[in-house]
Amino acid sequence: MEMTVQLTIDCSDPQRMVTFWAEALGYVPEPPPGGHATWRAYWAAMGVPEAELPAGAGDVPESIVDPAGRGPRVWFQQVSEPKVAKNRWHFDLKVGGGRDVPLDVRTERVQAAVERLVKAGATVLRIKDEPDMGLYAAAMQDPEGNEFDVV
Repeated sequence: MEMTVQLTIDCSDPQRMVTFWAEALGYVPEPPPGGHATWRAYWAAMGVPEAELPAGAGDVPESIVDPAGRGPRVWFQQVSEPKVAKNRWHFDLKVGGGRDVPLDVRTERVQAAVERLVKAGATVLRIKDEPDMGLYAAAMQDPEGNEFDVV
């Protein structure tokens, strides 16, 4: 049996999340299916009632995809309720190269990624600098407060 995986993330501003997470993951905004100018036009052609689509939904991409086709599709679903608690899951962005890479090199890679992601809208929660454990990592939040780690 064939299976694909999609990660759905509830949010208040899908376009902001598409921009941030495309940058963070090296993904691209998912274009609408062939022949349709927008996702909204595609959904209308599929019979989705206009009443079920919030204002602006589908006018620009609300999902991102791995351009290499390896990672899961990520869909940012607009919801009205705000985030109120810590995530029960999170992304680990493994940019350091693993334990076979010297700690100073991993540290530089993590610091560079953290700087790039802060410019894209992330916030640093804390830095985990534990050289005795061979660890350098950053706990961060995306623009809507979802936690993730850079290691």
